[in-house]
Amino acid sequence: MSRNLKIAIGVIVLGGLAVTIVAVALIIANLGAIATWVGFDDALNLDGRQGAIGMILNPEARVRNVIQCRDDAGCSALWPIIFATGFAFVIVTGFAYTTLLERRLLAFLQHRVGPNRVGPQGFLQPAADGVKLVFKEDLIPAGADKWVFRLAPMIKVIPILMIAAVIPMGPDLVLPWFAPSLGDVWFQAPQGLIDSNVGILWVIAITSIATYGVVLAGWSSDNKYAMLGALRASAQMISYELSFALTLAIPVMIVGSMAIGDIIDAQRNIWDWFVFQNPLAAAVLILALLAETNRAPFDLTEAEQELTQGYMTEYSGMKFALFMMAEYLGMIAVSLVAIAVFFGGYHLWPMDGLPILAPVIFILKVVLMLCFMIWIRATLPRIRYDRLMQFGWKVMIPLALLAVAWTAVSIVVGDALGGTAYPFISGIVFVLVLLIGGLALRRMSRDRDSEEAIPLEDDPAYTGERRGLGWVLVHLVGMLIAIPLAHIRFQLRALEGLASFGRTPDEDRLMESGETAIKTAPGGD
Repeated sequence: MSRNLKIAIGVIVLGGLAVTIVAVALIIANLGAIATWVGFDDALNLDGRQGAIGMILNPEARVRNVIQCRDDAGCSALWPIIFATGFAFVIVTGFAYTTLLERRLLAFLQHRVGPNRVGPQGFLQPAADGVKLVFKEDLIPAGADKWVFRLAPMIKVIPILMIAAVIPMGPDLVLPWFAPSLGDVWFQAPQGLIDSNVGILWVIAITSIATYGVVLAGWSSDNKYAMLGALRASAQMISYELSFALTLAIPVMIVGSMAIGDIIDAQRNIWDWFVFQNPLAAAVLILALLAETNRAPFDLTEAEQELTQGYMTEYSGMKFALFMMAEYLGMIAVSLVAIAVFFGGYHLWPMDGLPILAPVIFILKVVLMLCFMIWIRATLPRIRYDRLMQFGWKVMIPLALLAVAWTAVSIVVGDALGGTAYPFISGIVFVLVLLIGGLALRRMSRDRDSEEAIPLEDDPAYTGERRGLGWVLVHLVGMLIAIPLAHIRFQLRALEGLASFGRTPDEDRLMESGETAIKTAPGGD
């Protein structure tokens, strides 16, 4: 056993003992308050009408003494800390075991065994990987910008954690508590950090910040492979963020609110999920989120056959671990977003009446979404970079615009015909989209089969022959652009004429010949 490993084990053991001793001391010091909170009286007799036990056994007191957590100074200060600590623990633990989930599921899909040596069924493999990365040598290239090189992994990780801040994990919980100034009460506490009324804008803004971590990592590494990976990442993320933002506008239009909590509450029943109202938007959103997280088949930023490891080439140790952490945390975060806006969030019949199970339902949906992402990685190969960009600009954005138009038309016509007409109008538009899309694909396939190579001398784009709708559109756009340009040219000539008014012919010749100054005529003042 190495010296560093012995030191690490010793620090962990001592830290655990210190935490245990402090916890036991706090419990002993507050034993009286804990007994009062549970329901014991001064003689240490359990009173079924007092404390937490009384609040549970006495429904009338429970209903009468419910207080909003935000209305109490102690609850409003402590509850966000308690919830954020627990939520961060679940997210970070989920990141670690998402790596194990991916390795085991890929092994199952590819008829392999997968990691099964560390712990029962390989359950401790993430812990072993973490310990290994802690003791890896941390290298920094000699020509790197050291401060930016160190900050880039954090800039990648922190915004991903911030996305979850505006996603409620369930409806409000009613928790028993004893407040000295209020007596035995129940606090109604939210299962989220903040349900902002601009939650959708927050998600769009924060997902854009993570791009800077990738770009700065490549730029600061003093490595051409890393720089190429960073450039690919910036172009890819910008391209797919457009379709991502467009699809997020659809639940906003349906609900009339940008608060993610309102969007989730509008999907209480399975048939109310927005994925059934606009499946095209849900499909575009999932593809855009895969590209945002650089997951296969969109993982061109770290294509090992072209760029070694892309923007992470020069990173090692815990800095490399932070980038991998950002990738898997990104998978969890985008799964939370997709489930919240299109798949009902924490709602699932018939368990809507149990708020305490809402986070469990949400987590199960996230696990299913993660399995879907891993399945895509095991199925589809990495696509070429030029086709990646073509797909983003020529396919994803038009489909996102079509999805927005689909919902907009359905809402407007549905409101005009009555509130219950919206589902029928949306279904009719869905059928029309399927028919038109099928006919277009069939025509494209028939034209591709019958298409022959056109000689260059007969190509209208080369010869400039005046035919086809494209020629008409190009010249129409040219005419529209030419009108303001001609107006500007006329104004410039008029101003030049005013400026030359009163000048002598010699001065005009000097101006036209490009002299740097106009000299005063001989004999002038």
